[in-house]
Amino acid sequence: MSGEKILIIDDEKELLDVISMYLKSEDFIIEKSQDGREGYSKYQTFKPDMVILDIKLPGMDGMELCRNIRRNSDIPILMLSAKNGDMDKVLSLGLGADDYVTKPFSTNELVARIKAHLRRYTGISSNKKEILQYGKLQIDCKSYSVSVEGKPVTLAAKEFEVLSFLARHPNRVFSKEQVFDQVWGYDEFGDVNTVTVHIRKIREKIEEDPSSPQYIKTVWSVGYKFEGGSK
Repeated sequence: MSGEKILIIDDEKELLDVISMYLKSEDFIIEKSQDGREGYSKYQTFKPDMVILDIKLPGMDGMELCRNIRRNSDIPILMLSAKNGDMDKVLSLGLGADDYVTKPFSTNELVARIKAHLRRYTGISSNKKEILQYGKLQIDCKSYSVSVEGKPVTLAAKEFEVLSFLARHPNRVFSKEQVFDQVWGYDEFGDVNTVTVHIRKIREKIEEDPSSPQYIKTVWSVGYKFEGGSK
């Protein structure tokens, strides 16, 4: 893996420089910023393959920046924060972030997560599986796109991976732990409740009535299954 472009946005210059140094040593192409508004401008011109951003930023905070990026892109977004609260995690992932790291963190762990996200993102983008069609829902695994009644739906990278994983195995029930293991793949780094957050966001985007879903059904006390909706 080499040549992928990563944008890092954090107001701590020393941390920014350390992350940049490590990633450059792994042959990533790096752009960086200490300001949210400047960072968003660089995102538009640099066109990165992945974004790493702090939650607290001058100019534009990380939450707003994540939301703005997610409106037109499904690239992996990893958020950083000095806070260790679950609320920050839920808010970040609910806005479309793919992962969350609390400061201080191991640089080696961060690099491992970045590589895993890029590997999964590029891997599923080039997946040979054909278009999946379920009623009004179409999932194009080659172009990494989703549409409902022909209208494009923008999903975050991990949202797409959760949806496509379940859709490839219709009528099969998976626990949250199984979905997490298949999509994220590194149990020691994550929280299985992330699956619940992502499925809620997917339902909001693809379901006519998210409270009564046609596609991703909850099997109480067990997990989730994809039923395919009405034909």
